[in-house]
Amino acid sequence: MNGYIILGVVILIIIILVAWIIITYNNLVQLRNKVKDQWSQVDVQLKKRFDLIPNIVETVKGYAKHENDTLTAVVEARNTALGAKTPGDEMNADNQLSAALNKLIALSEAYPELKADSNFKNLQENLKEVEDKISFARQFYNDSVLKYKNAIEMFPTVLIAGMLGFKQEQFFEATATEKENVKVQF
Repeated sequence: MNGYIILGVVILIIIILVAWIIITYNNLVQLRNKVKDQWSQVDVQLKKRFDLIPNIVETVKGYAKHENDTLTAVVEARNTALGAKTPGDEMNADNQLSAALNKLIALSEAYPELKADSNFKNLQENLKEVEDKISFARQFYNDSVLKYKNAIEMFPTVLIAGMLGFKQEQFFEATATEKENVKVQF
């Protein structure tokens, strides 16, 4: 009789352990998919930005004919970002593109007629709207990465996360250039 009780307890423990592994695995899959979904939301906004860039470049070309270096840098940064294969590469390319776009927008200060152009103003407003959406999408992505990282690093999930193939995701971080203080001159 005691043998049956011990066997029943062992079977119950095995069932509980298997159930815990299944529930933990499903939770980790859900969190990993949330990270992927949030990254795709960043991608959607980046695509909108990529689509705006040729229009902005063409508008600026008409006014700033001798600013080829800045225009070329924007186009090259856009092409690099479009060719990025991994989220990490895309993050680096996006940071370079942001820096190039900032230089391009700054050109409007040197060209008052460009600054007054209604097409340029409209494109600039659209770009600002997209940049705001990119910022929010990055924030949601980073929030999802944080939840996922916490899940795979915390006990007891950490015991099986590595065995089940769950790997770290990286946060979307600002570059050193973006962290510098902005210099305002009058």
